[in-house]
Amino acid sequence: MTTASGDFIARSRSGIDNEALQSSLSVLGSGLPLLRQIAVDAMGNFDEQREYVKGLKDHTLDHLADYLEQFEENVLANGGQVHWAKSAGEFNRIIAQICEDAGARRVVKGKSMVTEETGLNNELIRRGMALRETDLGEYIIQLADEPPSHIIAPAIHKTVDQVRELFLKNHDLGDRELPDPAAIVTEARKVLRQDFINADVGIIGANALIAESGSTMLVTNEGNGDLCSILPKIQIVATSIDKVTPRLEDASSMLRLLTRSATGQAVTCYTSFFSGPRRPEDMDGPEQFHVVLLDNGRSEILAGKYRDMLRCIRCGSCLNHCPVYTHVGGHAYGPVYSGPMGSVLTPLMTGLENAPLLPVACTTCGRCQEACPMDIPLPEMLRQLRADAFEQGVTPRAWRWGIALYMRALSSPRLYRLGSRILMPILASLGRKRGRFRSTLIPNGWTAVRDFPAPQGRTFLQRWQAQSGTDDE
Repeated sequence: MTTASGDFIARSRSGIDNEALQSSLSVLGSGLPLLRQIAVDAMGNFDEQREYVKGLKDHTLDHLADYLEQFEENVLANGGQVHWAKSAGEFNRIIAQICEDAGARRVVKGKSMVTEETGLNNELIRRGMALRETDLGEYIIQLADEPPSHIIAPAIHKTVDQVRELFLKNHDLGDRELPDPAAIVTEARKVLRQDFINADVGIIGANALIAESGSTMLVTNEGNGDLCSILPKIQIVATSIDKVTPRLEDASSMLRLLTRSATGQAVTCYTSFFSGPRRPEDMDGPEQFHVVLLDNGRSEILAGKYRDMLRCIRCGSCLNHCPVYTHVGGHAYGPVYSGPMGSVLTPLMTGLENAPLLPVACTTCGRCQEACPMDIPLPEMLRQLRADAFEQGVTPRAWRWGIALYMRALSSPRLYRLGSRILMPILASLGRKRGRFRSTLIPNGWTAVRDFPAPQGRTFLQRWQAQSGTDDE
């Protein structure tokens, strides 16, 4: 998985300065959390269901190999094929080879974060295939040649006017106005319909893999996943090993949390199950059914201290509630995964040295864990990643030394009191005229957007001691 997370600060500033993006993010940060809360309240037993599904997921992870083997056995029994990919490159090669063996030249895709993770689109296009994203948001950003900025709303950063311009530029349909979103959606349906009809291969993701039946479950609001699966001769389910669940009712339990957390819906418009190629009595369906399972570091995560991250069901709720994400946008985090979950996943998958700033892109306010339907301890993981970065020497040396000195001062009451007694009168004298400082000698990111108030001359402890008549020893 490629990453440009090292540019987090520059990308964040760009996002904050983007008025159109800020308008979209303000709607996202207020609208989706409200819809989620309404859906959670209406459900009545959300917390109880969350504890149940959390325990179910932990059980599945404890026996992951067994359930994956059961899933493979049942896919084979249904007439399908299962392929195992250790790395992103192997994953892309397997899917490309399936397409080439079938002589495929035209591919349609549903939304899949796993294929974003591996860069599958670029690999298929490099091999000469015509690839079309069919989720409307993914189709928009494909035209814009941009990565998704949100897990469930990949084009949330685009305004209606920007989408209109993309369609007018890329669709050779003559003079037209596209006056409103309804007209834009109608045109998208018209353009994409022919792609569905002409496609040789359809690639979709999966929200769950059901071990007992060998079926895959996909939830969408547009129905494009069904068209990608039913019309082409070859169906490929591109997913990861952590999506397996033991039974159908387990997937249904997870679904109740997923839809409410993602969009505030009790259920999405389409919940589809795919169980293999077309049978002789079936009127439609693919001639070949392939499931490609990606590891890409998940086995290492499973065996380590961050295994709880594998409970993530990619609902995006932590992004919607995060005060950092809802101000800087998804592209600030680099490609693929953003927000709190991305700040954990990306360093684990690419190495902390390739994503050193993401673990500190967090206020540790805890809203992400509160909103997470799987109760993943994201704030604690981000704190642990900061500690790992410090221990591994990933954190810049100046910061490591500065923090070490700061902690030494804080851990010694005598040293802290001595330093504050010396520093407070000096700052009070220097700031007496204005009562505040526009900048400080220390890194002044804080004072870049606000003034630092000048102290009054005595520390709180000194004032307390003077009032109470005690000394400081």
